[in-house]
Amino acid sequence: GDLTRSIQVDARGEVAELKDNINTMIGNLRLTTQRNTEQDWLKTNLARFTNMLQGQRDLTTVGRLLLTELTPLVNAQQGVIYQMESEEAAALKLLSAYADDGAIGHPPAIRLGEGLIGQCAMDKRRVLVTELANVVPIGSALFKATPYNVVILPVLFENNVKAVIELASVNPFTALQTTFLEQLTTSIGIVLNSIEATMQTEGLLKQSQELAGELQTQQTELQQTNEQLEQKAQQLAERNVEVERKNQEIEQARRAVEEKAA
Repeated sequence: GDLTRSIQVDARGEVAELKDNINTMIGNLRLTTQRNTEQDWLKTNLARFTNMLQGQRDLTTVGRLLLTELTPLVNAQQGVIYQMESEEAAALKLLSAYADDGAIGHPPAIRLGEGLIGQCAMDKRRVLVTELANVVPIGSALFKATPYNVVILPVLFENNVKAVIELASVNPFTALQTTFLEQLTTSIGIVLNSIEATMQTEGLLKQSQELAGELQTQQTELQQTNEQLEQKAQQLAERNVEVERKNQEIEQARRAVEEKAA
């Protein structure tokens, strides 16, 4: 079962052919085992992130969870995620950061086409930068290290950019890690779109409730106004009756005076 070993003997004829066949078999088994292990790692972690993000309703929480779990998983040391604002704004805003540099930090907003993150959002394509130099170091209380690789990934849903993730590492990203990141962004896009749709629905519901409350207040005020108008109308009617009564008294007095004069 040790697939790291091979047969190393000097042989000729059938024994040499047998040795070559066995070594070939060992190599094939080693590649197959490695591929199966990589696929198991890929599927397991994709399922883990899907379960972790399922049911989340807050974008900030999703951004923090993603970077907290994703950055060390792909052997990165720094990470940042920017959320796409409305299409009219044409900009991305900082959602969350991992191992942020307190002195420099990340810009709170990036326009489309600005820098690699803005360009990634505009082109909707992954950006991989290797062998970096003269960049902001990955810092800690004990050391500072220069990142070797940076990968920038667009998070898409139905070809619409929902976010952009940037990860920096002192080691090169492997093909397996890159494949995992590309597949994961699809799941992230679905989650972000679902949260945005839920937030929009809740916003519309809240707005509807506020409008209903305002309408109820207006109806109450209108009812009170109508009651006041009814009271004033009743008072006016009572005054009219009083005026009519006084007019009748005046008319009776006038007639009495005329009769006496006659």
